[in-house]
Amino acid sequence: MPPRKDPDASANVPSFYGAELRYRRELAGLTLEQLAEGSFRGVPFLSQIERAERRMPVDLARHVDKVLKTDGFFERRCEDARRARQSGHAEYFADVAEMEQHAETIEEWAPMLVPGLLQTAPYTRAIVRAAMPRASDEAVEEKVSARMDRAKLFDSENPPNFWAILDESLIRRPMLPDERMAEQLEHIAQVVRNTHSILQIVPQTTGVHPFMMGMTKFMTFVDSPPVVYTECLHSGQLIDYPALVKQYRESYDLLRAAALPPEASLAIIETAAGDYRDGKHRD
Repeated sequence: MPPRKDPDASANVPSFYGAELRYRRELAGLTLEQLAEGSFRGVPFLSQIERAERRMPVDLARHVDKVLKTDGFFERRCEDARRARQSGHAEYFADVAEMEQHAETIEEWAPMLVPGLLQTAPYTRAIVRAAMPRASDEAVEEKVSARMDRAKLFDSENPPNFWAILDESLIRRPMLPDERMAEQLEHIAQVVRNTHSILQIVPQTTGVHPFMMGMTKFMTFVDSPPVVYTECLHSGQLIDYPALVKQYRESYDLLRAAALPPEASLAIIETAAGDYRDGKHRD
């Protein structure tokens, strides 16, 4: 059995929170199974909290305080941990951004927008400003910076295996001026090639396909069950219920079969980038 990795409690509030939970649980002589009992949460969920990979929800904090007799300690720290993890991301995405850093594989379906891990700063700035027209420049730049930071995981010692499927319409829609749009598409191709990732395109000519709904992200981990994240305007949902994760997995696998091969897909991206640079996309 590999040695246990204890979180660095000094790294941030969630790490302190996770280390403290493990300390208090072991002090009480309880296993994860015993602590999870009666909480409506699974052992993997608690384990991820102890490793600072997930935020503890208030209902679980209350349960932990009751079982460990910690006098409301964990419930009072929930808001601190939430703010620390958010770091420029929407609250509903905070856990996902943290989990990306620990994922073994990340797979995305993007029907409308370029996935965040593949976005350039101008592209992110444009879509954030469109969604938040009254936001201050500082608030917009905070979100842009947070999204750019997410992509640093590709430079980590053990980057995730990345696979993205994009709808062709999102590369044909001129979200930015021609030069910037060309840069965005070239950036996608560069990241995919440099990281040995896989990218596929679902052609615009495709009619009905297995995954007609919104953006979806799959993540798998070395020592935790897989999760699915789905998102729509102003909200997102993290799903870890095994039967539902399996259904999403089957739909994604069918979508792969409907998409173009990786090399043909990259050729479409690179051709589209050239068309934007030459102004041919208007024809």
